[in-house]
Amino acid sequence: MSLTEEQKAEIAALRAQSAPTRRATVAALEEMLYVAMPVLDHGFVRVVDYMGDDAAVVQAARVSYGRGTKKVSEDAGLIRYLMRHRHTTPFEMCEIKYHVKLPIFVARQWIRHRTANVNEYSARYSILDREFYLPAPEHLAAQSSVNRQGRGAVLEGQEAEDVLDLLRSDAMRTYDNYAAMLNEGIDGTPVDPGRQGLARELARMNLTLNTYTQWYWKTDLHNLLHFLSLRADPHAQYEIRAYAEPMLQTLDAWVPATAAAFRDYRLGAVTFSAAMLAVLRRRLAGETVEQKGSGLSKREWDEMMGALEG
Repeated sequence: MSLTEEQKAEIAALRAQSAPTRRATVAALEEMLYVAMPVLDHGFVRVVDYMGDDAAVVQAARVSYGRGTKKVSEDAGLIRYLMRHRHTTPFEMCEIKYHVKLPIFVARQWIRHRTANVNEYSARYSILDREFYLPAPEHLAAQSSVNRQGRGAVLEGQEAEDVLDLLRSDAMRTYDNYAAMLNEGIDGTPVDPGRQGLARELARMNLTLNTYTQWYWKTDLHNLLHFLSLRADPHAQYEIRAYAEPMLQTLDAWVPATAAAFRDYRLGAVTFSAAMLAVLRRRLAGETVEQKGSGLSKREWDEMMGALEG
């Protein structure tokens, strides 16, 4: 992760500030506020603001005037009930805002979650940094032969070196061409005074998708949980899962009761179809059931058995 000294000083100054408030605050998340948690080679996630806590979920569910009940166990029990029965609106009462630095191709996958407020670094207005994501060797994998959107065996030896060299050289070459087309120095003055640079909004189209961008991403707790249920899943692409992991840490700090219920009922749980449930009932009754007579496709059968056998 690359933070300039100026950015580090700005973060330190923000963390040194405090103000009295009547709003709910969470000590564990306050400690994490503004801190950049490293992701991949140059990326990060940091919390820049939040609203609400576990008690706000309870308050909304009961439409009460106070902050939940006097017993934390009762609040946790209600939160678990809401999570278990998918009563989602109380979780919408809490919000959180992240500052994220990520490769463009990860951002394009992430933006498919259309349930957040997003403001991205503008390459029409500013010049992107010369930073690119290069996978660690253990994350260089071949195309899966059974999953069209998944990875297979890890590349090794010369083949892996060749791929990394291509990724690195392509990214550097296209950025150098991007900079040449802009014809701008650090202070904004032309590098070559006798030449007019290309508009930033056009020059950016030459950049590779592993170039880093940044954005502010604000969402409510319900939609954050949906994002994490998909992107913290072991089947998610590694690069976006790498961002979901520190976000899970912020969830644990911010709303611990909600986070615990989420891990039990969503993240660590599986869903069985009606047909799958019928097969399970037959098996529990002592009947020997094979895939051929189950009414399930081979893929459904394999998914069910995979969930049961772990």
